[in-house]
Amino acid sequence: MRRTVIGRYGSAALRILAVAALYYGAARVGLLQQLVRDQVTPLWPPTGVAMAALLVMGLRVWPGIAIGAFLANVFLGPSVISVLAITAGNTLAPVCACLMLRRAGFRTELDRLRDVLALIFLGALGGMLISSTIGSGVLVLSGALEPAGFWPTWSVWWTGDAMGILVVTPFLLVLRRARWPRAGPGRWVEGAALVLGTVAVTGLVTHTPHSTLLFLVFPFLIWAAFRFRLAGAAPCALAVSTMAVLAAAAESGPFTGQDLFPSMVTLQAFNGTTALTALLLAAVITERDRTHEEIKRVCARFAEMVATMDPRPERYGFPPQKPPP
Repeated sequence: MRRTVIGRYGSAALRILAVAALYYGAARVGLLQQLVRDQVTPLWPPTGVAMAALLVMGLRVWPGIAIGAFLANVFLGPSVISVLAITAGNTLAPVCACLMLRRAGFRTELDRLRDVLALIFLGALGGMLISSTIGSGVLVLSGALEPAGFWPTWSVWWTGDAMGILVVTPFLLVLRRARWPRAGPGRWVEGAALVLGTVAVTGLVTHTPHSTLLFLVFPFLIWAAFRFRLAGAAPCALAVSTMAVLAAAAESGPFTGQDLFPSMVTLQAFNGTTALTALLLAAVITERDRTHEEIKRVCARFAEMVATMDPRPERYGFPPQKPPP
């Protein structure tokens, strides 16, 4: 009994440490593309990691999120108290979002339209109001940010956290269930063509100074959703959003010569539309497939019932005979 308890606590501690390490590693990657005060980015992957960890492992791993958030911000300042407050906001936001998703009956398979809508409105747009408001407010109150910079910083923080959930969380949930596919050569060729086409077209439109060309990416997202469902749509959305963020940070392509706010509007409108198109379309097609399979099963059962009926024609006289007087 004692060994069982020790093993249980040891397993929980390992999970917490793993979440902390993943959060910190994702934070270091996200900070490479910071836009405000070396710690606010347009795509914050740790939030997506935190949400996926809470949805898969449960609320018990929240200390790992807090540890990872503290380590990611402690060297950025502006003070230990401020870092603790920002850490609390970064931890509280995904925890509250997870609780709201549970309340809504969320399923990690993301195979229903209601699950995708819940992730968008409850997980990303709603829950991340907490972290962005606390973080931006702390920076202003500590004097690290001018009061006039609150709303621009808040907008970058909020959309960055929201995009982390919309882009990174679905990818991790898909990766968790990934299995080596048993497919023919044609399927592999199609998958390779999808990947190469998505990367090539995204690289082209993010290095061309015309923002109107960004729409060329969407046929590939539709292709991924129709042919590969969420397993193809989520990685494609992540790749497209990442390349767009890199272009915005480098001020290249359609983001050349723009101020922070117009650049963020263009970037996050594109990233948001990308994620929504991929996730919603994949969920709708998956629901359609499930409905089609259910109709096939019902038809098969009905055919079996008809086959078991007595086929003798004398049992079913036609035309009906009148009863004798």
